Amino acid sequence: MANAHSAHNTSSVRVFTTRPVYHAPMQSRARRVVDAARTNVPEGTFAVGGGLVLAALAAWGYQIFAEKKLPDAPYNAVNALWITTFVVTPGFFQPLEQEVARAISERRERGVGGGPVLWKAARLGGLLTAVVGLAIVVVALTTDFFSHQLFKGVHDQGLLVIALLAALVTYATAYLARGALSGNGRFRNYGLMHGTEGTVRLLAVIAVVASGHASAGLFGLALVLPPIAAVIVALFRQKGLAEPGPDAPYSELSNALAWLLGSSVLAQLLSYAPVFAAQLIVSNGAGPQKLLAGFITAMFIARVPLLMFQAVQAALLPKLSAHSASGRHDEFRSGLMRLLVIVSAIAAIGVLGALAIGRTAGKFVFHSKWTLGNGELALLAAGAGAYIIAFTLAQGLIALRAYPKLTAGWACGAVAFLGVMLVPGDVFTRAEVAFLVSSAVAAGIIIVLLMREMRTKTATLGELVTVVERAPLEF
Repeated sequence: MANAHSAHNTSSVRVFTTRPVYHAPMQSRARRVVDAARTNVPEGTFAVGGGLVLAALAAWGYQIFAEKKLPDAPYNAVNALWITTFVVTPGFFQPLEQEVARAISERRERGVGGGPVLWKAARLGGLLTAVVGLAIVVVALTTDFFSHQLFKGVHDQGLLVIALLAALVTYATAYLARGALSGNGRFRNYGLMHGTEGTVRLLAVIAVVASGHASAGLFGLALVLPPIAAVIVALFRQKGLAEPGPDAPYSELSNALAWLLGSSVLAQLLSYAPVFAAQLIVSNGAGPQKLLAGFITAMFIARVPLLMFQAVQAALLPKLSAHSASGRHDEFRSGLMRLLVIVSAIAAIGVLGALAIGRTAGKFVFHSKWTLGNGELALLAAGAGAYIIAFTLAQGLIALRAYPKLTAGWACGAVAFLGVMLVPGDVFTRAEVAFLVSSAVAAGIIIVLLMREMRTKTATLGELVTVVERAPLEF
């Protein structure tokens, strides 16, 4: 995510005053707080956090409209596209964003133009898009994977495949644009891009519903096309993002890009693994498709802690950034522990909430498609909570540049998921248990590797803030 801590420009904060109602000491304290925020909080940090929260809320709106307007099978197909899009595109292109932002930021600090880095990354992104796109086309033409296993034979499945191919282009463009914005310190526009994408997606879905021709294909296009609108809005009148400079070898992006790509794909795959596995296994009949639709809605309720995490992250990161800006670089361990305590609390709230009001909340939001009980939802919420903990710990390994170990941690989680899914039994119960076990395994492996790394390596609190900001969880 945006490297908000690397620039310490004064935020544009306008303070409106009214008749004084506080005692002078309280006014003085408030003034000092505002001044400290202006000085220490990196420009655009709140805009980035606000954009992420807005995007997540828009995702909920998208899901609610899809649930209300699509029958079970088309709804499941749209979510198969959703899952595939948000596994493949962040998996392959988010590491490019992170490395572009880092490389351009480092060049700016040396007074060197970052244009060559951006163009090298664009070529690499184009190559990845072409390779993955070609693989999708080959699979679509030579197998029934998309038609029968993923999209379950819905009548506009061809449009869903086209939408998936379009997503490669739109998100490759969006991630490169985000990298250029964050590397150049344009954090407000970075946040604007997230918020615009979510808003345009929600408006597109409303337009589809208002047309009276809601279909899986149109919902799919409404999912994958908004990133281009977001890029146009965020880059409007933005100059100097690709200043000329000395040529950039591919190694300047990263010598460990392959490890970053591997860990990113595995992490994204694990976050959606329960639904992805169920989608592939469940048959096309009306009964199984209804149960699958209920399971998908439950997964989105269980992922509410991810939305909470993004909101808390938006509030916490400015404080961590302020410590970094004040030179308190010895607080890497305490900063990571603070994040870990908060996400653990969020995970616990998610599980307790599911046990207390899970079915009631699910019925209220998703109505007739909801099929799970409180216990089943709590199991999914526990898996989501364990995943957030693993994801948070992973940021520590990235800050310490222990990329192979990070990939190993996520790979162990993936193996654990497959192992549980091989056990005979109900597919949905297996998926719920597998999600919890795999996330817990990943978290356990990553924390052991992180503790070992911290014995021999060090990083600043600012580096941790940078990593967390550049790696938002895709809702």
